[in-house]
Amino acid sequence: MNKLKRNVELLQGNEACVKGAILSGVRFFAGYPITPSSEIAEGMARLLPQIGGKFVQMEDEIASIAAVIGASIAGFKSLTATSGPGFSLKQENLGFAIISEIPCVIVNAQRGGPSTGLPTKPSQGDMMQARWGTHGDHSIIALAPSTVNEVLTLTIKAVNFSEKYRTPVILLLDEVIAHMREKVEIPAPEEVEVINRKKPTVPPEEYFPFKPDQNGIPPMANFGEGYRYHITGLIHNQKGLPTSNPQEIDSFIRRINNKIQENVKDIIIYEKYFLDDAKIALIACGSVARAAERTVKLAREEGLKVGLLKLLTIWPFPSEEVNRLAQQVDLIIVPEMNLGQMVLEVERASRGNCEVVSYSRVDGELINPIEILGKIQEEIKK
Repeated sequence: MNKLKRNVELLQGNEACVKGAILSGVRFFAGYPITPSSEIAEGMARLLPQIGGKFVQMEDEIASIAAVIGASIAGFKSLTATSGPGFSLKQENLGFAIISEIPCVIVNAQRGGPSTGLPTKPSQGDMMQARWGTHGDHSIIALAPSTVNEVLTLTIKAVNFSEKYRTPVILLLDEVIAHMREKVEIPAPEEVEVINRKKPTVPPEEYFPFKPDQNGIPPMANFGEGYRYHITGLIHNQKGLPTSNPQEIDSFIRRINNKIQENVKDIIIYEKYFLDDAKIALIACGSVARAAERTVKLAREEGLKVGLLKLLTIWPFPSEEVNRLAQQVDLIIVPEMNLGQMVLEVERASRGNCEVVSYSRVDGELINPIEILGKIQEEIKK
């Protein structure tokens, strides 16, 4: 019966993001138009009022993420969307959401940079910014789809992860994935797993807003429901009040990192293509993973044992899986649309078990399968 309720639509990546957000329960969007993410704002502006949600166009990117944080504190599942220059402006408030453990999703449709850069050209130059863009010791969850259907499913995942782990989550598109169109099967609402934040089970007078449960994640009361508590960007104790106690500081910093690092098996998502017998592996994400998948087929036609590890979770980085792969193959090639941001993580995770080679393109054009195949053949001849 559920199959009959599904709709098949030809969707742009940004439109699929809107569909996924709505299905996962997002009911608040605040944003500022910026290429190549503007269609997400347009879609949310059209659909949210129809289902009792709220759309607000803010005066700038800083105000946008501030509004999203405020809406989340009030109990709304919240999302904002931007691109590189706007993502840069959001970093301070992203840090505030991390330290305050406020669920929200930030979509970054990457374009060429730095600064205004290449507004209509694809890039993967924001990968390290997603990990370390805001200051301090913190963990982050960042997902990177490579198909329009994955935009829908990973948007749902991003919202669920944010609610489950009480943390902001970043969805990293690149311009091509944001703007391309593919057939997408929209699941019926009852088919979609929807995770909601844990609510307190104690009365307001007994509630400690940052006292973790056994899994390290504090239940979260919504403002306006009788629970009055303090939120600050300062390091705080379980009551939410600033602290200078070294023991409380150490415990807090370790906890907000460990709640993600100790759940990597739940958070890390990847796909394998022809890796069982591979001697050369490609590791890629986003639109480059599409080219890499085609490269594997071309290489196999030439008798080359090439496989692909496609990363859907970028952060936390799947170090264990990469290390296992490095022990199996002779060579890993990392194609990416930057000057080598992911290859450094691959080298670190490989721990010297195999050779790791970068293949970069930063001219605003896509990496294509023939290029990657040429790189494979070049390395074989060495």
